[in-house]
Amino acid sequence: MPPFKISVIVATYNWPEALRLCLLSLCTQTDPDYEIIVADDGSKEATKFVIDELAAKTCVPLTQVWQEDDGCRKTRIANHAIAASTGSYLIFIDGDCIAQPDFVAQHRKLAQKKFLITGSRILLSDKLSKALLTKQSWDFSEFKRQILTYRLQGDLNKFLQLIFKRGDGNWRHFKRFFWRRIKGCNMSCWKTDALAIGGFDENLVGWAHEDADFVFRLEHSGVTRKSGSWATEVIHLYHRVRDQSLGDASVARLKKKIQEMSQSLN
Repeated sequence: MPPFKISVIVATYNWPEALRLCLLSLCTQTDPDYEIIVADDGSKEATKFVIDELAAKTCVPLTQVWQEDDGCRKTRIANHAIAASTGSYLIFIDGDCIAQPDFVAQHRKLAQKKFLITGSRILLSDKLSKALLTKQSWDFSEFKRQILTYRLQGDLNKFLQLIFKRGDGNWRHFKRFFWRRIKGCNMSCWKTDALAIGGFDENLVGWAHEDADFVFRLEHSGVTRKSGSWATEVIHLYHRVRDQSLGDASVARLKKKIQEMSQSLN
């Protein structure tokens, strides 16, 4: 495949300590051709300070798109970030996740025309997350040297994915839409495919399964979903579960959309 530029879109909201770790990990990627766009859903000045500070220190293009805080409107700010991106390929990650050094490179390896990738995450304990958040730097090699200890202490829910990487193949392809196991904190697709479906559905607000809806509409448009497991794992910092009051309604909305689109094909 000819060379292509990648835009990494980082979703964040008022957690600058976590965002610092996320951006530090993204600024030290092995891949040479990418940019970082922070999709900020109305954070206060502390978040902008972190972004500006790191932007001044890194050679990786790092910018911020921001909107007024009016409740959780992740879909809207994500679409603004897509519009602002200059890459032909998009990777989505959340600002409470830490990327491995080859995160961008692995997504590039798995990228194919008319495919999207959904990856997985490694969950950290509250204790380990708090310890990492006190640091002003990030060293993946140091973290990796201690992963067995972390696992034995219950600070990681899994760790082998940080050691062993599997290559590409048809075993990664999903044969049908399966809305579970879709993580918006680790997902990628071609920008043209995202624009063709109108990006994220901005009618979905709050904790609303906007990632599953996005994947479903991409698949419905003819894009095949590919698993990024055992290649692209992100390290997810612990936080309390956010408001999920809109979750049931969002699932019902998504199921209705699946049914209507399926009927339109008959």
